[in-house]
Amino acid sequence: MKTVVLSLGGSLIVPDKVDTAFLKNFKKIVEKYVKKNYRFAIMCGGGKTARNYQEALKNIIGNGQEAMDWIGTYATGLNAQLIKMIFKNNSENEIVIDPTKKINFNKKILIAAGWKPGWSTDYDAVLLAKNLKTKEIINMSNIDYVYDKDPRKFRNAKKLEKISWKNYKKISGSKWKAGLSMPFDPIAAKEAEKSKLKVIVIGKDLRNFEDLLNNKKFNGTIIR
Repeated sequence: MKTVVLSLGGSLIVPDKVDTAFLKNFKKIVEKYVKKNYRFAIMCGGGKTARNYQEALKNIIGNGQEAMDWIGTYATGLNAQLIKMIFKNNSENEIVIDPTKKINFNKKILIAAGWKPGWSTDYDAVLLAKNLKTKEIINMSNIDYVYDKDPRKFRNAKKLEKISWKNYKKISGSKWKAGLSMPFDPIAAKEAEKSKLKVIVIGKDLRNFEDLLNNKKFNGTIIR
């Protein structure tokens, strides 16, 4: 049985409002591969829900980092409940919050949410992968590749198909802040490198996701 640890970006669950079309197709693919003896541990991000609550909180109390982190963490929990419910009885009843504790993974789908302030669900996905003794994480979001610089600001930004953790950290920086938009957050990158994990960054194209699951050529970036 192959275990797939997937960090599912909140930007795909709730880009503006809940993307039901994406989630219906995502559900079909996961259930298709469950029948092929795969199991999936899915860490859910916060998406627009988290950012809306963080912005509201900031407007009321100012930029309190810990409070911003907590409200974002709770938003991941709401998204995780949604993902758990779309899989009905195929997923474990309990959503994993603490990825370092012993995990009951008897069914084929496990859903997880954010844990603590100070990092993103990417970091939680790293801890989850270590707990499940896997060496690979698929990071699926609205960012299809790692680029050598921000493609939103620089037209000449180059997509990278492979990059080392050392060089990735030069791009990502070293600090995390709530709402940070990076393919893989800096704190998670540091822990992934330390744990010798491979992270595969892909966008929202579900056919591309299937190609990756089938060990075919795919569009994305391998960080190792």
